[in-house]
Amino acid sequence: MAVSYDKLWGILNERGMMKTELIRQAKISTNAMAKLGRNEDVRVGVLEKICLALNCKFDDIVEIISEKK
Repeated sequence: MAVSYDKLWGILNERGMMKTELIRQAKISTNAMAKLGRNEDVRVGVLEKICLALNCKFDDIVEIISEKK
């Protein structure tokens, strides 16, 4: 299975929010943001901070994509 954060980028775009602003508001590291940008796994705590900063739910920012064989 793969993870996609396209929903997160959509929310940021809708709100006119830059990634650097999210880093500051959610108090996450630039390394965590870089992992998100590459659709890599991040700690649940990072996603929790983002959800609190954006006032949204986990499934509003993350999508699990099943890889078909």
